[in-house]
Amino acid sequence: MTDETKTTDAPLALAAEASKLPEAEVARMTDEIIAALKTVYDPEIPADIYELGLVYKIDLADNRAVTVDMTLTTPNCPSAQELPIMVENAVASVPGVGEVKVNIVWDPPWDQSRMTDEARSVLNMW
Repeated sequence: MTDETKTTDAPLALAAEASKLPEAEVARMTDEIIAALKTVYDPEIPADIYELGLVYKIDLADNRAVTVDMTLTTPNCPSAQELPIMVENAVASVPGVGEVKVNIVWDPPWDQSRMTDEARSVLNMW
């Protein structure tokens, strides 16, 4: 990462780093990237990947390139090949976004504590 990269971590609040992009544009893009991520569902789980807590980090660079670090519920996830492509396509659909890169990471390992209350409700996991 460079000093010109805007980093967000779950719950994806904007980092305090200075950006060359206008603050309003960063806020708009962040909101729209999160909304795009909420359209991506694990085909085997009726909750989106954002609410499941699978998205660990989003980097928005000054050149509008976006890098998403995410994980899967398990290394043996049957959707391991398709989910990163679905995330890349969803983020790339946001107006103003440049190149999109999706990294699958395993540290820290995902567990159910990363899910939002919305996901817990959908999955009846109270």
